Amino acid sequence: MEAHEEQDSLPQAYHVPVMLQESIDALNIRPEGIYADLTFGGGGHSKELLSRLGKTGKLLVFDQDADAKVNLPDDPRVTFIPHNFRHIQRFLRLHKIAKLDGVLADLGVSSHQFDEPERGFSIRFDAPMDMRMDTRQPLTAFDVLQTYSEQQLHKLFEQYGEVTNAKTLAKTIVGIRQTVSLKTISNFKTALYSIVKGNPNRYFAQVFQALRIEVNDELGALKEMLLQLPPLLQTGGRVAVITFHSLEDRLVKNFLRNGHFGEEEEQQNPFENRVSTHELKLVTKKPIVPGDRETTVNPRSRSAKLRVAEKK
Repeated sequence: MEAHEEQDSLPQAYHVPVMLQESIDALNIRPEGIYADLTFGGGGHSKELLSRLGKTGKLLVFDQDADAKVNLPDDPRVTFIPHNFRHIQRFLRLHKIAKLDGVLADLGVSSHQFDEPERGFSIRFDAPMDMRMDTRQPLTAFDVLQTYSEQQLHKLFEQYGEVTNAKTLAKTIVGIRQTVSLKTISNFKTALYSIVKGNPNRYFAQVFQALRIEVNDELGALKEMLLQLPPLLQTGGRVAVITFHSLEDRLVKNFLRNGHFGEEEEQQNPFENRVSTHELKLVTKKPIVPGDRETTVNPRSRSAKLRVAEKK
């Protein structure tokens, strides 16, 4: 869960790259290769990756958040793509790149997004209930709260936030939203305080996580991106993905291991002889996790897991 992130009250740099050496080492950088950083953010991972590329190497960086562009290095080897990584195939085609030697994705929310009050990601500030990573898209957290049915709200709080009383929360929101304003974080927290279970900070962090995942279709985008990767990688090319909560990690683990996202896809006709066409093999059987020193210096790294696979 990412809920703990909200309890770290000190603002940090734009974004502290998590497992920096481990993730770049895992890519086995070829100096003349072509790589993609699908979550550019503060550019920390990209900077380390570029330091290992030669003059002819190339790096494509994706980030749907316009704020990230200020971190771009002045480097002719870098191409910035201001879009969600779910469009990776389209933009590789656009830039006439057939294959990649490696892909890195550091999922979740950047420290910058949590620490910018007006973005509405953090329970620490008062701001509009927004939570859009890409401010060009229309759907905000407020829209979700105002327009989703009780059943839809119940499902997203339960599945995406693992909120203990998701049903009560959904029912309460639907019951008050026509008479009580839920437009700002403080309004939202005040209106729902009476039904909070346990630690209020943790509770609202879980609720916010659920809303953020829904607003940005984070799991849908992750699935689309992963499905596109195998044919885009060179033989021996690698993918390294850093996740921050169990929902993401489960999808990444299943896909890198099996080529699909869940057990239900394995339960096909038992009499049908299917040949696996999965093109990836795991490099790390178990996820790599941050060391004690990193989690002390950067508490937001505590729940991070790095998984790595290679194109067969």
